[in-house]
Amino acid sequence: MSLQPVSATRRRTARSADLLGAVERYVTAILMIVMTALYALNVLIRLFLPMYASTFAWIDEASLYLMIWVVFLAAGLTLEVGRHVSVDIARSMLSPRTVRVLFVIIDIVGFIFSLWVAFYSLKLALFVAGTGQISPTLGVPTYVLYVAPFIGFASLAFRFLLRLTNVRDARRSPVRTEWLGSAQS
Repeated sequence: MSLQPVSATRRRTARSADLLGAVERYVTAILMIVMTALYALNVLIRLFLPMYASTFAWIDEASLYLMIWVVFLAAGLTLEVGRHVSVDIARSMLSPRTVRVLFVIIDIVGFIFSLWVAFYSLKLALFVAGTGQISPTLGVPTYVLYVAPFIGFASLAFRFLLRLTNVRDARRSPVRTEWLGSAQS
């Protein structure tokens, strides 16, 4: 049994991250467009056809579900491209070696925490699925809402792992603009 070179494994992992990132980008964008359109429709109905507003009460719940899914789908992607909130005022005062050690500690803690939250999010989603709860206005199973944190934190754990293994780390080298789909600011 031969071991594959590290570079081949890294390339496959990077390709997997690219595929995951593309899926997250497109699904998040579609959900944002749908959510925005629903909100606009809701405003127009309440403004011009208030007598039908109760018929479209489901839009508020649908928009809430979509927003939650957008937030969790974008979490891992945001970490990968280096857009999470960070405080780096002290970084310039530390030696490069200390900064590298600090980054590793942050990534290890982030990886473990993300895995832990993903695990408990999955347990919660499975519990809610077992109760058979249905959302009040949409009539969809409530566990659909609880799956979003599991997917988001699993994605975050994967991104922290990418940083730990130096496959992709926006802190050290910018993410390719063609991967982002547009110019990076």
